Amino acid sequence: MLIVMRKDHTEKELQDVIREIQKVGYQTHVSQGVETTLVGAIGRGPTPELMEHFRALPGVAEVIPISKPWKLASTDVQPFPTVLEFPTGKTGGGHVMVAAGPCGVESREQTLEAARYVKAHGAHMLRGGAFKPRTSPYAFQGLGVEGLKILAEARKETGLPVVTEVLSPDQVELVAEYADVFQIGARNAQNFALLQAVGEARKPVLLKRGMSMTLEELLMSAEYILSRGNMQVVLVERGIRTFERATRFTLDVSAVPVLKSWTHLPVWIDPSHPAGKRAWVIPLALAGLAAGADGLIVETHPEPEKALSDAAQQLHEHEFAELMEKVRRLAQALGKTLAHPVLG
Repeated sequence: MLIVMRKDHTEKELQDVIREIQKVGYQTHVSQGVETTLVGAIGRGPTPELMEHFRALPGVAEVIPISKPWKLASTDVQPFPTVLEFPTGKTGGGHVMVAAGPCGVESREQTLEAARYVKAHGAHMLRGGAFKPRTSPYAFQGLGVEGLKILAEARKETGLPVVTEVLSPDQVELVAEYADVFQIGARNAQNFALLQAVGEARKPVLLKRGMSMTLEELLMSAEYILSRGNMQVVLVERGIRTFERATRFTLDVSAVPVLKSWTHLPVWIDPSHPAGKRAWVIPLALAGLAAGADGLIVETHPEPEKALSDAAQQLHEHEFAELMEKVRRLAQALGKTLAHPVLG
């Protein structure tokens, strides 16, 4: 249920309401706007008697049941956009960020070269897979811990925060030592034990939509993270599996405005995986931003043809530079803020 405080409520009345919510076994989430303070009481469905109990508390204006199954992700609980802030920029609420880098960390030289040029062309975050979940057990699986160390070295040199995928709950603590942002890939989007583990780790999470997930299921996966106290979640549309075979997946551009109307969480686009071919990455990226996305996560490689994974969809440096120039122009046309390139 959602408790709306009176405009003239006191801090003591707010704290009394929070204590009363916790006393009956609910979690609390407080959203303080310019004129209104909302307190989300998250848990089982409230009885009419319980709602009346809270209506009678000093400082309470109204008590409203939350009908959506995703409680903490809902705009009912938080009517204004969540804005996540990093040393290199912000995402959400009109702010746009770009994360870029190779699909997989293959070597120190490859990763550092990619980190240097994505920074030079205006990216705000470095992406790279140290652990690679692959369809085939014989495909390149990543460098593991050595890959994490290479990413940390690239961050130290460039100043770019690092996002990398975590595959299992027992990896969370290890990856947290080296990375700034967890990525939950499409294949793990409903690995609930993993979602709970990153929820407890208190680092930002890029949660990719599973290839066969509905938007409601994506939000329920986000709820697993949020319910553990981690409100730093970005939803990523990365294409879904349909009957169409021309592209690797089908980018659901409509997911962006739908999610933006359902949740306060930032929404990003991954144009690389649905494209499957580098020639289509830029158009899909721009389509996602035009639909309202708050950011992009893009694959780029110093020598894509030699990449050990996803070679066909990774951009050359000059193509990534072209993308960033178009992103800057589009963001300006949309009235959004794109952080300046990192200096130094």
